[in-house]
Amino acid sequence: MKGTGDTESAGAAGDRTAPGGPVEAAVELPDYAERVLGVAELIPPGKVMTYGDVAEWLKDEEDPRGPAPGGPRQVGRVMALYGGAVPWWRVVRADGVLLPGSELRALAHYRDEGTPLRGAPAASEGHIPRIDMRRARWDGDDGGRGAP
Repeated sequence: MKGTGDTESAGAAGDRTAPGGPVEAAVELPDYAERVLGVAELIPPGKVMTYGDVAEWLKDEEDPRGPAPGGPRQVGRVMALYGGAVPWWRVVRADGVLLPGSELRALAHYRDEGTPLRGAPAASEGHIPRIDMRRARWDGDDGGRGAP
């Protein structure tokens, strides 16, 4: 799997932009990054997995390359660096809070896909809703280990 990116700048959720606009260049991804992005691509529309869910999925997966070496922070790092080419909005924080800096873009995706949301507390900045983790969380149990 190839990612997109440049070394000049990296935005939220793996966006790659340069002053003149988006820059796309083929990047050879580390094995772990490929595995994380592969899981992100399997999450169905309207569903989410947490960074920890993805890490656990990869640790449990039977893979001839051996168990995955990372945890939630490593999954987050992969998504930040390389996630722009996959549905990054489907890999989320465990508390359902939208990705800081990308809230409105993510919210548009969630609404388009019918992802269950919860209203934001009135005291929260901008009144941005959260993901309803109880209803939106996907455990990958809809077809065996061919999907997370």
